[in-house]
Amino acid sequence: EGSAPGTVRQAHRVFSLLLDLAVRDGRIPRNPAERVPLPRIVRGEPRFLTRQEVEGLADAAGEDGDVIRLLAYTGLRFGELAALRVRRVDFLRLRLTVAESATEVGGQLLFGTPKTHQQRSVPLPAVLVESLARRCEGKQPDDLVVTTASGTALRLRNWRRAVWDPAVRAADLSAVRAADLSDVTPHDLRHTAASLAVASG
Repeated sequence: EGSAPGTVRQAHRVFSLLLDLAVRDGRIPRNPAERVPLPRIVRGEPRFLTRQEVEGLADAAGEDGDVIRLLAYTGLRFGELAALRVRRVDFLRLRLTVAESATEVGGQLLFGTPKTHQQRSVPLPAVLVESLARRCEGKQPDDLVVTTASGTALRLRNWRRAVWDPAVRAADLSAVRAADLSDVTPHDLRHTAASLAVASG
């Protein structure tokens, strides 16, 4: 009661998997979580920022502006960016290899495979090379490319509070066009990347 549909479905999935184990172990005859009606997830319309809005947001983010540009121009998920290691950046071929993702669970940052469980190669726009090279400078191949000022891994919740939300307010995206973009999220930059790629052919 009171939980979002996605939260309910996730809780049901975990509980159902546990009950499947109980069935396999012969502890219960069948899984009572099967065929339970679950709330539907209603997805909102994806939002796309223009290149001008991305640049305004990046400028407002100060030293973390390159993080916003990386997300908006490569289409990486935040967890994939947080887990990107130096050895996975190929400046010669202008490619990023996405092989890991970082997820915060119970206050701990866990590194695992990306959402699709498959490694993929992503084009690195030339405009990002200089800032990414600075991030990689002096680091070992297994070091994380993008970290906090103190050198720790990025955590989405902390980064949103410290960087993203203030940048959205400072950039005042709702003033750029009629639509209110005051609640735009970092994941919207993934949609933006796809939109900008289509627009550029």
